[in-house]
Amino acid sequence: MDVLHERCAGIDISKRDAKGCVRTPSPRRKGTFTQQTTTFGATTNAILDLREHLLGAGVTLVVMEATGDYWKPFYYLLAEELNVILVNARQVKNLPGRKTDVSDAAWLAQLGSHGLVRASFVPPQPVRELRDLTRTRTQLTRERAQVAQRLEKLLEDAGIKLSAVVSDLMGVSGRAMLQALIDGQRDPHILADLAKRRMRSKIPELNQALTGRFREHHAFLTRLYLDQYDQLSGAIKQLTVRIEEAMSPFRPALDLLDTIPGVNQAVAEVIVAETGGDMTRFRSAQHLASWSGLCPGHHESAGRVRSTRVRPGNPYLKGALGMAAFGAARTKGSFLQARYKRLTARRGPIKALVAVEHSIIIAVWHMLSDNVPYHELGGDYFTRRDPERAARRAVSRLNDLGYRVTLDPMEAAG
Repeated sequence: MDVLHERCAGIDISKRDAKGCVRTPSPRRKGTFTQQTTTFGATTNAILDLREHLLGAGVTLVVMEATGDYWKPFYYLLAEELNVILVNARQVKNLPGRKTDVSDAAWLAQLGSHGLVRASFVPPQPVRELRDLTRTRTQLTRERAQVAQRLEKLLEDAGIKLSAVVSDLMGVSGRAMLQALIDGQRDPHILADLAKRRMRSKIPELNQALTGRFREHHAFLTRLYLDQYDQLSGAIKQLTVRIEEAMSPFRPALDLLDTIPGVNQAVAEVIVAETGGDMTRFRSAQHLASWSGLCPGHHESAGRVRSTRVRPGNPYLKGALGMAAFGAARTKGSFLQARYKRLTARRGPIKALVAVEHSIIIAVWHMLSDNVPYHELGGDYFTRRDPERAARRAVSRLNDLGYRVTLDPMEAAG
């Protein structure tokens, strides 16, 4: 096997230290290589010592595995003066029974020397900072939703069925009623009268829902949850302002993505942050879909396909695309809704949503590559593409309902 890098290093990283294996040509016998493994700490000074060690050995390529977040300080410091590539752990698995830190470092060095590894996408620093902001906002939004769920469970314990009448506990009417409960008000009629606007039409239902056994214990926890909810809401607002400032260079891309059905500003910001907004890093739209974890898997043996489950991808990007797909499936008259309905009948709603996510990410690649807005194909796209098939399906459905149908083309009827 050809050797592309005669002096290559592999680094196996953990929280406390890293094993660095340097693979160099043997001075004794031509065509053979020697491997020397050294342990370095994970602090900044130790990583700088590792960099000097690799530079002194004349290393031309450094291969490291993406292990949690522990790879970041090593990558940032070593990449300043060395050719460093980060690889996916799924693609560099060692042989079973040979799993040690030392052997893993040697295996990475050997794979790198023969060019058998593929570099993972590591965005530049501005995009990495943007990722930190959007991911933190996503995490805080999930935590805020969990707080609301805990509050709903607490009210169930108190016999208060407010969530069965009010769609949003944290809305204006819901907050007013919760605050009154905390202040000691227990009369359901007075509490229900705090409803605002359209909620006033539900006062009879609120009278029944607000009758319970709300005690001081529930008041204490409710106040705690409300404060926590408000604190998270304030943090999310601060992040949103900071994200809008950081997104100013990507404003044209955001405007384009906003034209896709189901994609709002928050989803568009996540897409730009996770992909970097630069589609030249991905060879094709299919490559972007595969990197996102939205392509069917391949598991075929003896001519039988055993599984087509999608592989794990970027969880933040997949989560944002899932929200966009859910919104697009509810957008009337859109191609994405037609695709969702077409697939739901035979593949189920979950796989249909994944297919819509795939369509969205394919559209994202073409839009950002060609700098064009979203082109809507229309909800009748599949009917226009194959009208005979659409007619057969309609006749088949009517036959299933017990009707006998004959079709006469409009030209013949006229």
